[in-house]
Amino acid sequence: MSINRPSTLGQLRASGYRPQSIKDEMRANLIQKLQRKEKIFDGIIGFDDTVLPDVERAVLSRHNILLLGLRGQAKTRIARLLIHLLDEYIPVVAGSELNDDPLHPISRHAKDLIAEHGDDTPVVWLHRDERYVEKLATPDVSVADLIGDVDPIKAATMKLPYSDERVIHFGLVPRAHRSIFVINELPDLQARIQVSLFNILQEGDIQIRGFKLRLPLDIQFLFTANPEDYTNRGSIITPLKDRIESQILTHYPKTIEIARHITSQEAKLAHGQHLVQVPDVVQILLEQVAFEARESEYVDAKSGVSARLSISGYENLVSTAERRMLLNGETKTQARIIDFWGVVPAITGKVELVYEGEQEGPYNVAIALLQEAIKKSFLTHFPNPDKLKKGQERDPYGVIRSWFSGGNSIELLNDSSDKEFHKALDGVSGLKKLVESTLKISGDEAYIYMELVLHGLAAFNVINKGMLEASFTFRDLLADMLNDDLFDEDDFDE
Repeated sequence: MSINRPSTLGQLRASGYRPQSIKDEMRANLIQKLQRKEKIFDGIIGFDDTVLPDVERAVLSRHNILLLGLRGQAKTRIARLLIHLLDEYIPVVAGSELNDDPLHPISRHAKDLIAEHGDDTPVVWLHRDERYVEKLATPDVSVADLIGDVDPIKAATMKLPYSDERVIHFGLVPRAHRSIFVINELPDLQARIQVSLFNILQEGDIQIRGFKLRLPLDIQFLFTANPEDYTNRGSIITPLKDRIESQILTHYPKTIEIARHITSQEAKLAHGQHLVQVPDVVQILLEQVAFEARESEYVDAKSGVSARLSISGYENLVSTAERRMLLNGETKTQARIIDFWGVVPAITGKVELVYEGEQEGPYNVAIALLQEAIKKSFLTHFPNPDKLKKGQERDPYGVIRSWFSGGNSIELLNDSSDKEFHKALDGVSGLKKLVESTLKISGDEAYIYMELVLHGLAAFNVINKGMLEASFTFRDLLADMLNDDLFDEDDFDE
């Protein structure tokens, strides 16, 4: 349904329209949403009690905002959602470069047009989606890019001297008048460029190439920055930081459940990948890998581990299972722990390693993170093999240990069919009984936990796990050690 909006300055005045600053506009709309208990930052998970209330307080205070946090903490997403606090449409003088308010023009073009046409000055309506400007800060950004410069081509075309303000080509900031302006990675701006923002933030005006013009710009600024940038690539100069009224710290998900919710929301699965079921225990294991990475001595904590690790990892996990399903001509399948072999590329590409991690190598670090995650997941469901009380309880892993010490082994192929996978696990004495008695589950659901037991016992050095390019082999730890010793002796004899 179309709305009849004023199309001239006279009609706009008659409608009772009153200008207001963008910060007052956002404040008023936020108050309404809070009173109606509407969701303001849709899709932002895990910040309900921390970051989002701080952002709302900053908007109510009519502050410019700095979101400070490590990579992958939804800083840009929050910035983009702020447009929902703007009015759906605002009136603008037709043809204005600077989104001039018809009742409060600031540009030469708008003032001349109003002086010429009066109440007949044409008015157009600007949608809120067009009132969002975003710039990624890079070292090559210039003052001309942000603020503006003299345009010799405009001067020649219009036959104007350089002293005429109409020869100015306005930069991104003036064009963001009455808009939200976001600068991502603020420390990457050179210090002299950051200085050019002083007047805009404090007095709300700019100067260009010495022109004596005052443009009282009305802008909601939001900056994002990574604390690591302060030392590696640059810094936010102190006077600029002092002019940004609210600095808000972001953070990573604080619980596995919140992390799972984010991954589920953000992972983009292709049509048909719903045929792959990902059990809860596997989803939790994936999120645990990210949590382990953030605590690992091999990973640079100051650089952070983005939530994109889990998101990309989930997509790779599903694709690994899907590929196996297609190769085996199956119509559905379930993700397994051995499918994490296909998640390794998502891990290695998302972590910055310290010196010790570089010495280990990205692949070995990824495997180590997975091993630690498996340990945590295993201990959530099964007793710790290292802390069994001798003489007070029966070893729940006794039958499994005996089976392996009897010279038996199991090989789990990455691309084996579900039927082959189940048959291999069923062959390990005591494995299914342990899972069923401990977790009170049976059927297909039990197999993922049966696999977890094998990986868990290997992580605690109860049995040995060997990895080849296309399979995992589990065997008795002592037998493996003896075989290695025999092999070494034969080598020596040669």
